Amino acid sequence: MKLLSINSDAKTSKNTKYGYLTAIQYLAPYKTSGVNLCPMAEKAGCIDACLYYSGRGKFKNVQSARLERTKLYLTNPAEYFNQLIKEIKALEKKAIKLNLKPLIRLNGTSDIRWENIHFVYKDVVYNNIFEAFPNIQFMDYTKIPNRLTSMNGISEFPKNYDLTFSYSGAKGFEKYNQRALDQGMRIATVFDKIESIPVVFHGRKVLSGDDNDLTFTKPKNSILGLYAKGFKKEIQLGIDSQFILQGV
Repeated sequence: MKLLSINSDAKTSKNTKYGYLTAIQYLAPYKTSGVNLCPMAEKAGCIDACLYYSGRGKFKNVQSARLERTKLYLTNPAEYFNQLIKEIKALEKKAIKLNLKPLIRLNGTSDIRWENIHFVYKDVVYNNIFEAFPNIQFMDYTKIPNRLTSMNGISEFPKNYDLTFSYSGAKGFEKYNQRALDQGMRIATVFDKIESIPVVFHGRKVLSGDDNDLTFTKPKNSILGLYAKGFKKEIQLGIDSQFILQGV
């Protein structure tokens, strides 16, 4: 069983043009596995519009594989991290052969605080996976605005782990959006169609979030505008819950 999918979609495949070989881990989101891996999903209203069910995610065998990865992570973390490290090393070798740099997203369909996940590998205790691979760039989207400031005893946030906050227009989520804005976080916002993406949003210039997935190369304090993808039904559910914004 593989944990990482390499260049698994059109968007991440675009990253190769910019010099990166991208690997993403897709786990079972929200409470699909019986354990909530997306703690802000209900408040953000993104459950029904989750990317988990778009693209290849609609197939039962793909969903089963994601559940198996999640089960391994939850029930056998030692084996999970052994496998993850093995795959990251393989990705690094493949990237070098292709004259590319490795790039990793661990939260393809989850929102785990990886910066706080300690593990032991070959009798060495690591504060997190980023400490084990300081020369590899990691990135993720998150709906947890205090991840940069609440690090469970870690003195500073990992320099090689870049986070982009995921905006939601859902009622009650405004305070989390504002917290991310106040912290100067880069913010990704999903609109119903490409024509709905504004030039300015919350007083910030909107940059394209669809041209590639290299969020860490985009300025902090910027807005990344994306348009909704997937089935019409899921998109409409996302609009109804206000996770996906209509023209503003």
